[in-house]
Amino acid sequence: MIRLLTRWLFASILLLAWVVAARCAGAGEYVSGKVWPEPKVVDPGCATKAPSDAIVLFDGKDLSKWAGGEQWIIKDGAATSHGAGITTKQAFGSCQVHVEFATPEKVEGAGQGRGNSGVYLMNTYELQILDSYNNKTYFDGQCGSIYKEYPPLVNVSRKPGEWQTYDIIFEAPKFEAKGKLLKPAFMTVLQNGVLVQNHAELLGATAWDKPPAYTAHPPKMPLHLQFHGNPVRFRNIWIRELKD
Repeated sequence: MIRLLTRWLFASILLLAWVVAARCAGAGEYVSGKVWPEPKVVDPGCATKAPSDAIVLFDGKDLSKWAGGEQWIIKDGAATSHGAGITTKQAFGSCQVHVEFATPEKVEGAGQGRGNSGVYLMNTYELQILDSYNNKTYFDGQCGSIYKEYPPLVNVSRKPGEWQTYDIIFEAPKFEAKGKLLKPAFMTVLQNGVLVQNHAELLGATAWDKPPAYTAHPPKMPLHLQFHGNPVRFRNIWIRELKD
């Protein structure tokens, strides 16, 4: 009986070893089979230097890449909004945008009248700039909001006069030939390194006096910086075009 049990146990061990060996022999690294192009090598830059594949729109010296740039005041590496808004001479679709801004150190006004400006993607979709440090206003109009569409997830505004950053990922909308919307725009935003808009689906063009709505437009349009009567400063502005 003991001899029979020993033989059975030995046979079971051999069978288990064979199963494990068979599974190991068939196992291997998963390969998707997709043929990917090699990612382009890009110098990531640093806090004051744009990535090597970016288009520098303002480097602290001149606003020659902007229509209306001659109206703004350039001093100490920054451009102060003055007179009217400025618009890039080049048009863009989906893109990554980096903008640094500072609302006036001297606090004047309240609500929407305090440090007001905006970054308009495709000259149509506004990411609000406002002095929102201890400054109450409607939530979908404060700094970091997609104007009149979405308030920021959190308020991370720095004190008046301090430099702040926007890093924006924008997916342009798509329209069919007859003007029907095929795909809405999306926007992801980090303000001062903190996520304030998480792949937000835009409801249409932003406006202060009417609900958001889409109107067909070209696949590429300029970037616009708003002048809203407040001397907001800007520096280190660059953009990277993104493929859909």
